[in-house]
Amino acid sequence: MKKTSSSDKIAGIREIAEALGTSIGTVDRALHDRKGVSAKTRAQVLRMAEQLGYQPNIAARSLKLNRKMRIAAVLPREIACFFDPLRAGIRAAAEESLGLQVTLDFHEHPRLGSGDLEILEKVARSGYDGILLTPGRPRELAPMIRSMAEKDIVTICVASDAPDSERTASVTVDAYASGAVAAELLSLKLQHPSRVTTITGELAIHDHAEKLRGFASTLAILAPHLTLLPVVESHDSPEDAYRQTLALLKSKTRPDALYISTANSLPVFRALEEQKLLGKIQVIATDFFHELVPLLESGKVLATLYQRPYSQGKIAFETLLACLLAKDKPVKTQRLAPHIIFRSNLSLFMGRLEDVPVRKSR
Repeated sequence: MKKTSSSDKIAGIREIAEALGTSIGTVDRALHDRKGVSAKTRAQVLRMAEQLGYQPNIAARSLKLNRKMRIAAVLPREIACFFDPLRAGIRAAAEESLGLQVTLDFHEHPRLGSGDLEILEKVARSGYDGILLTPGRPRELAPMIRSMAEKDIVTICVASDAPDSERTASVTVDAYASGAVAAELLSLKLQHPSRVTTITGELAIHDHAEKLRGFASTLAILAPHLTLLPVVESHDSPEDAYRQTLALLKSKTRPDALYISTANSLPVFRALEEQKLLGKIQVIATDFFHELVPLLESGKVLATLYQRPYSQGKIAFETLLACLLAKDKPVKTQRLAPHIIFRSNLSLFMGRLEDVPVRKSR
């Protein structure tokens, strides 16, 4: 009997099937008491479902089999180490909506805040019942999202939010808490007066702004001996992140610690390594990918705040189905707690790197 390897996955039909070494169809028939499954197999499935903490997808179970739904996921291509696992979570949830006639289409734009409005305008005219999206600049997208709401299109924000846009619901990591955790870790690590700064994507993005707010507020309370330097906005561009980090490291006010609040950290590490400062400047990163493993193992990166993209994608799709069932479509905000990965608990998360293949970033 196989066991699931991921500490991040939410138990669903697929995970039960993998744990038992059987098919998804067999598990589905057993859970819903359909024909074609022996009493012994049904008992094994129900027992494993209980062990894994399986929660039935009420929306999928309740939908009529003859109802057709078209769902679009409008997501950035970059940064792949975050958005590819998020897509995998969406796909997994879609595959578990067995018996439903669901069409899921993915639409890509280059990066967060770049090209999303044009694609949303096209998708909104294409007859979709629901749309998953990661809003870049929410103020620019708000009129488009309101327009979709008027057309009764269920709109779920995932990975970042557009709170004043009349979106139906949102599923994100708790960005404020992520920034606060990073600040508290640095307040414990740096006991003497020091300079710290944040390298973010773009503060027009709700997720990035909330992380900075949590970071700055917590530093002010817990670490008055730490000076917060002006934030660096890299716009999730590898070129900008490298160039701006290099300039920061060569400046007279070189920081003693960095909080990289996006997954766009590889160019930052490259600049640190070139200046022979990797391991000398305290670094807290965001998310989890292969290149980060040796840096955590060696202690050159103190910790990373894993935003659980697979879980975000899976929950977002399930939330969308639930909203399609609800007549009044109540707004629901779900904020996941970030996972803190240190050298000491690194092994617990290695399975995530094996489960979801990630395209190389350009």
